[in-house]
Amino acid sequence: MTDTRTLATRRAWTGRLLQVDIDRIRTPNGTELELEMIRHPGAAAVVPLLSGEDAADPTVLLIRQYRHAAGGMVWEVPAGVLEPGEGPEACARRELREETGAEADRIEHLTTVFTTPGFTDEQIHIFLATGIRGGTATPNADELIETAAVPMSQALGMVRDGAIRDGKTVVALLFVAGFRLNR
Repeated sequence: MTDTRTLATRRAWTGRLLQVDIDRIRTPNGTELELEMIRHPGAAAVVPLLSGEDAADPTVLLIRQYRHAAGGMVWEVPAGVLEPGEGPEACARRELREETGAEADRIEHLTTVFTTPGFTDEQIHIFLATGIRGGTATPNADELIETAAVPMSQALGMVRDGAIRDGKTVVALLFVAGFRLNR
C-alpha cells in the first residue's frame, strides 16, 4: 500500500461559505481518481445543560430552526460556522449566545466529528455547556429559531423516535447521555 496523496486540486466553485474542489488523488492501494470535495471552515455545536450533570434528568436547551434543505423546522443544539481566526470554543460560546441568549460559566470540549467524510472536510467540534445564565437571543437575519428546555430523557426519546434527525445533535445528545451522565 502507498500513502494517499493529493496530486492536483482544481477549484470548481467558490460560494459565500463553501468551495468545491476537484481533487486528483492516489488512494492507499495506488489507484488514481478524481473526487469532488466540498471545503468547509468547520463548525462548533454546544449542548447547554440548564441543570447540573448530577441531576436525575438534566434539562437541555434545544432550538428548532428553519432549514431549507430539510424542508422545514429541525430540532438542533445551538451551532454555527467558525468565523475566520475564531477557535471552536469561542464559536460555541458565540452561537449559544446568539441563538439562545444564554451564557455559560463552563464549556468543555467533548469530541470532534466529520459530518460527511465522503465528500466534505467539514468537522464539527462538540461542547458541553453548564452554569447557564439567560439573556436575549440575537439570531442572524437569516435564522428563524425557537428555543425549548426539555428533559434529557425527552430529548433522547426524540432521537429514538426520529423527531431529532440532525446528525450533530444526535451525536451530541448521545455522547452526553452515554459518556457524561452515566459515569
